Amino acid sequence: MSEVGAGMLLVAGPGLLDPHFADTVVLLLDADAEGAVGVVLNRPTPVSVEQVLEGWDRLVVEPDVLFQGGPVSADGAIALALLGPGEPPAGFRAVVDRLGLIDLGTPVEQVADALLGVRVFAGYAGWGAGQLEGEIAGGDWLVVPGTADDVFRDDVTDLRRDVVRRQPGELAWHATRPADPELN
Repeated sequence: MSEVGAGMLLVAGPGLLDPHFADTVVLLLDADAEGAVGVVLNRPTPVSVEQVLEGWDRLVVEPDVLFQGGPVSADGAIALALLGPGEPPAGFRAVVDRLGLIDLGTPVEQVADALLGVRVFAGYAGWGAGQLEGEIAGGDWLVVPGTADDVFRDDVTDLRRDVVRRQPGELAWHATRPADPELN
């Protein structure tokens, strides 16, 4: 298992039945002794970004909808962006490599040329001190490295399975493991 930190993915284990997180892939945006914050990558909504954030829709990658980032502050928005070549624009905070958060209060015109793509999330997932570590120890989450392609994928239907399948060794076996192994 990989170390918990920004840029890592949490992949829901087959026994995780909480409806907010069952079958999800969560990108960690920040994790330290105080807790962790992330966004669910594979829960698109039917709401277009254009309906709620004027101007940002031209930077959003397909599908150009809001994603349900998690159950916390679902009426707020978090945007992830992929930085193009050059210096980061105002309002960009790196998470890992060229992937980062972009402040949606920044005028679109000031960032448009610097970003290769944006994805917008309604809400986020959060864990208090020690909570995520306990869930990982209990088998609720697999912790694996993430890529920008995971964040900006146009079809997220099989994201969980594909992320697990590319892992080395026995971790890849989880891609086809049923929720209840007794039924296998």
